[in-house]
Amino acid sequence: MSNRFLYFAVFSSGMATLAIELTASRLLGNVFGTSNLVWASIIGLILIYLTAGYFIGGRWADRSPNFFTFYRIMLWGAFTAGVAPLVARPVLRAAADAFDQLAIGVLAGSFVSVLVLFVVPITLLGTMSPFAIRLAMSDKEHAGRVSGRIYAISTLGSFIGTFLPVLLFIPLVGSTATFLIFSFYLMAVALVGLGTSQGWRVVARWLWMPVLLGVLAAIWAGGVLKETTGQIYETESAYNYIQVLEFNDTRYLRLNEGQGVHSVYNSDNLDFRGPWEQFLAAPFFNAPPFSVSDIESIAVIGLAAGTSAREATEVYGALPIDGFELDPAIIEVGRNYFGMTMPNLNAIAQDGRWGLEHSGQIYSLIEIDAYRPPYIPPHLTTVEFFQLCRAHLTQDGVLAINVGRAPNDRRLIDALVATLLEVFPSVHVMDVPDTFNSLVYATVQPTSFDNLEANYELLLSEDVHPLLISSIERTLAYRQSTPTGGLVLTDERAPIEWIINSMVLNFIASGEIETLQ
Repeated sequence: MSNRFLYFAVFSSGMATLAIELTASRLLGNVFGTSNLVWASIIGLILIYLTAGYFIGGRWADRSPNFFTFYRIMLWGAFTAGVAPLVARPVLRAAADAFDQLAIGVLAGSFVSVLVLFVVPITLLGTMSPFAIRLAMSDKEHAGRVSGRIYAISTLGSFIGTFLPVLLFIPLVGSTATFLIFSFYLMAVALVGLGTSQGWRVVARWLWMPVLLGVLAAIWAGGVLKETTGQIYETESAYNYIQVLEFNDTRYLRLNEGQGVHSVYNSDNLDFRGPWEQFLAAPFFNAPPFSVSDIESIAVIGLAAGTSAREATEVYGALPIDGFELDPAIIEVGRNYFGMTMPNLNAIAQDGRWGLEHSGQIYSLIEIDAYRPPYIPPHLTTVEFFQLCRAHLTQDGVLAINVGRAPNDRRLIDALVATLLEVFPSVHVMDVPDTFNSLVYATVQPTSFDNLEANYELLLSEDVHPLLISSIERTLAYRQSTPTGGLVLTDERAPIEWIINSMVLNFIASGEIETLQ
């Protein structure tokens, strides 16, 4: 019975270890984002902790090769895994406030502090497999078979622990509660192991751990994750931390670390002077005369809570709009908090590239609003993706992209323009005033800013929505020269994270960030 339960304990330990790692990534991603730098830090340090655990576990097992020691270590690992996120909550709240104020020193300290909190539970759980091998080993002739079985069972548990937090527990109960679920589960396994191997009287001496963790959870685990001024809603989905803020009757959608506003809503206002309005000008790069009635349908990749779709419906009329949004929870938030209830909008919970590839529709305008450094999916930046977009555009269709930039660093725009010019004959750029955003327009037909200006003059005499007029006026006023010489991005090579990391680091090093605080 002891050996059979030992294998179950190893399975449970492997499952909990990966669950803790994945949940830790979400806990940090809620505040620090999910860029490659964040992922590399989490995975790298956890691997170091596990390495230390493997080394310590082997030596510990040789010194004290008994089930009592093994299950005590598991118990402590489970207990500290539950305590870590509770202790991290005030640190993360401070980091969230620091992110709002761009306080880099506080951010860096908070990030390191939270990662350090996991050194004890992960290292202790790392001792489980080598310790279990020592306990299960009866003779040297079967050493390979026993060690292979232990690592196979542990890896199978890790496989399950990879999916349970992301697909079930985090969307259902949140990241902190997910930690607690796996912590209590693993403590229960350890206590049963102690009872079956040492007698149930021993278990009574360790019941203080789940009781104490329950008390701490009741005190610290409740309440909101972030305490941002104006917050009216927050939730965690399988993909994002979602936050809705409200100021002066205007609502803002923020995701994860909250450095970007992904949607805005005010029932009495449509012009938020951001990138959303600038999509409206895109079709009018075509040769004049071009009118609103020439626009037949729109696709939005990166729908978020529907700001640009709502504006397009008001300006162009109730034409068909397909909105692709990866996260179904964001679609639900859009409907509940951002007036995203237009009957002409078909909100599709799919990855934009996959959804477009499997769509049979052809569009007059494709809007791409899934770019916000450091959240630029590389597969939405390549020649192959833009060829797919071209195949789903009408003969006078336009592709419009919202792109982030640094004040004096336009490498990302340069690369996207160079890539687009591999597919489209004309590409145009405008900078959205008072933001770090630019709009890049790529047209199926050869076009120019002269076309846009001529259409603007014609629209002034027509009965069109004033938001369309102001959108074109801003596009003309803040036009930029089309850059040359950028890196062409392909599915084989699209070093987007490298470009963005360099932009961010250069921006911080330049000291310009101080002007924003």
